[in-house]
Amino acid sequence: MNDSIFPLARRVSDQICSNWIPLASKAAAGMDVATATVPDAAHMAQMIDAGFWTSLRHEEGYTPTVSLALIRPEETRHPLTFARRLPLTPESLTRLGPAVERPGIHLGVSAEGGELSVWGAVRPLPPFCFVLEVVAPGLLVIKKARGEGSGKFINIAVIDGADVKIIDQRAAAEPDCPELLTSLLGFDSQYGLKEDVNILIQLAISMRAHRHGGSLLVVPSQSDGWRESIAHPIAYSASPPFAALTELMAEDTDIMRTRRWQDSLRRAVDGIAGLTAIDGATVMTNRYELLAFGVKIIRRAGLLPIESVAITEPIEKNRPDVMDPTQLGGTRHMSAAQFVHDQKDSIALVASQDGRFTVFAWSPLQSMVHGHRIESLLL
Repeated sequence: MNDSIFPLARRVSDQICSNWIPLASKAAAGMDVATATVPDAAHMAQMIDAGFWTSLRHEEGYTPTVSLALIRPEETRHPLTFARRLPLTPESLTRLGPAVERPGIHLGVSAEGGELSVWGAVRPLPPFCFVLEVVAPGLLVIKKARGEGSGKFINIAVIDGADVKIIDQRAAAEPDCPELLTSLLGFDSQYGLKEDVNILIQLAISMRAHRHGGSLLVVPSQSDGWRESIAHPIAYSASPPFAALTELMAEDTDIMRTRRWQDSLRRAVDGIAGLTAIDGATVMTNRYELLAFGVKIIRRAGLLPIESVAITEPIEKNRPDVMDPTQLGGTRHMSAAQFVHDQKDSIALVASQDGRFTVFAWSPLQSMVHGHRIESLLL
């Protein structure tokens, strides 16, 4: 293992393993389904090392993107097993990359003779399965699987070159933590299908993916108070409200398990996320009804300008920061914070062109707008 990266891999794996083992053991005792084999720090470090060097290679002009799952063939259903195992090396992973670059496919890795090797490919993963995703050069994301019936993972750590961010799961314990952040941290229902489909998370991922930046305002469905914080006339208003997402989420569980339903959901999410790229903000109810897009946010009549915003990121050792709204990063962030300041029963999702993502929500405990930086959870 290369000495220049091994100290980093070992440090990260030791830190993660100290939390992973007790959580996995506790979960295994309380679940009706089998959990994945608990990984040890040495195997985590070996996968991190292999993934890092793979991310720096190029094969026919492209950078490998690959997902590795630490799992034995007998711990999953219908695995694709190779007749001969392949070594866990950057060369092997780079060659296999094109076959597993699509979402939901992982290379299966397990130990044989004391050494990790690649035994095949796998889709369904048991709870607490260790997953390492190679996203971009020098950018790795360490995740754990929620369970076989879930398409969502819980991010544990992000390695970006020499910068390491360990996700602080304790952020979900804050009394006024937004539901979107709670779900991203894994503190929602892990096995109920309807609960597992979090529309706001999927919209956030899609907004971040189009790289144009955008704002999405989520307002109460039974109130028109949001209109007092929007300039009129509204150029792009939906009449009646566009309710494709609402109707999809009203389907029964059996329909939601079908490929057709999942494809329809993805198209609807991408369509609404695409509207956020238009100059101005997109407005949607908390029942996922699209009301308008391209709207201009104004300060509500009779209210003062927002003076400060609390900013946090659910990363270990991250300290909360209270700043002037002008320091948030641009007019898109300032106007979204002002909107939430004026419409305290709403939230605002803001994507930056550089990949940053912030959720603004009113904090009753702090009596101010709280901006939650969540891009590390969306990778």
